[in-house]
Amino acid sequence: MIETNRLPTGVYLLAFSLFAMGSAEFLMAGVLPSVATDLGVSLSSAGALITAFALGVVLGGPPFAVLSLKWPRRTALMTTQAVFAAAIAAGLLADDYWTLLVTRFVAGLAYAGFFAVAAVTAISLVTPDRNARASGVVVAGLSVAMVAGGPAGTLLSNLTDWTGGFWGVVALTLLGVVACASGLPVTAASAEPSLAAELRAMRTPRLWGVYAITILSTAAYMVSFNYLAAVLADVTRVPAVWIPAILALFGIGAFAGLSLGGRISDRRPHHALLGGALGIALFSALLALFAASTWIVVPLVFLLGVAAFVLNPALYGRVFAIAASAPTLAGATTVSAFQLGISLTPAFAAGVLNLGASVTAVFWIGAALALVTIPLVILDRSPRTDWSPVPSSR
Repeated sequence: MIETNRLPTGVYLLAFSLFAMGSAEFLMAGVLPSVATDLGVSLSSAGALITAFALGVVLGGPPFAVLSLKWPRRTALMTTQAVFAAAIAAGLLADDYWTLLVTRFVAGLAYAGFFAVAAVTAISLVTPDRNARASGVVVAGLSVAMVAGGPAGTLLSNLTDWTGGFWGVVALTLLGVVACASGLPVTAASAEPSLAAELRAMRTPRLWGVYAITILSTAAYMVSFNYLAAVLADVTRVPAVWIPAILALFGIGAFAGLSLGGRISDRRPHHALLGGALGIALFSALLALFAASTWIVVPLVFLLGVAAFVLNPALYGRVFAIAASAPTLAGATTVSAFQLGISLTPAFAAGVLNLGASVTAVFWIGAALALVTIPLVILDRSPRTDWSPVPSSR
């Protein structure tokens, strides 16, 4: 058998499925005014639909990981996608705010379950020296959803009505079910799935240190990304027609960061973590200082995307290295940590904006959060404290 550098097809199929499902997370923000008008609710009430999905993701991963321990992974992946598609479709057909709110929460639960099992499945398809790279490719599906899926769905909704993009998500998710059925091997979740082993792994302090890094670093770059459009319009004074293209540069940078991080994280994960955190801090600070200059802001947006996503493969790589004997629950909690970091960004931003600070202050928040992660990375790197979940044989 000839060895190639290409990852198995199954890894890319998982990335496609994550792209399809993840598009629903970013699509709602683009059609929120239309949803509020159609359902006869306030814009703030419509915003709760975004919160419901996020809450489902935060809460859904770990419980599903426990429930699915004895399931074949392909079955778990197909089931979560089917539930996700059914929940989205039920909300659209009901045409009722409260039903849509509940179905968005259920969709978030299913999405978290898929994400958790997909991450574990990806590393099961490759040799251990390519774990971080495989995880990076799967996570790349989410960055495609952010950059292309959400905007494309919004465009489709604008051409039809606000439900059009979501029906597109349903169709792509069902295609993902078919792809997983035909392209993934039939394997059990693990040779000896054990809830006790999973819970033992979760008691490892070093693992929770990685979760803290995940939450803080994710909040660090997302607090800047979430307010980039406002800064570009109000401070940089970029014509509105160019703002989507500049935001897309963040996604292009994310691709570059995932590729770079995936290739170095298997051997040098802490280099990726430190480099990413320092990069987020530096580029966020430069954005705050030079927000009025288009020629400086545009490349900084790209570089921030690179730095932000260099971290992601390394974070998954560390989690699966620490919890190698029981990765399912640990991987699911990683998904929740990412989403929690995203969910915290409005609170961080509100803390300074409500005091009357300029919108560029969010970049300083991002820089500060990134700097806080650095001691945690150094602590995780330190060999002096053995936090490994594997008992010593001495």
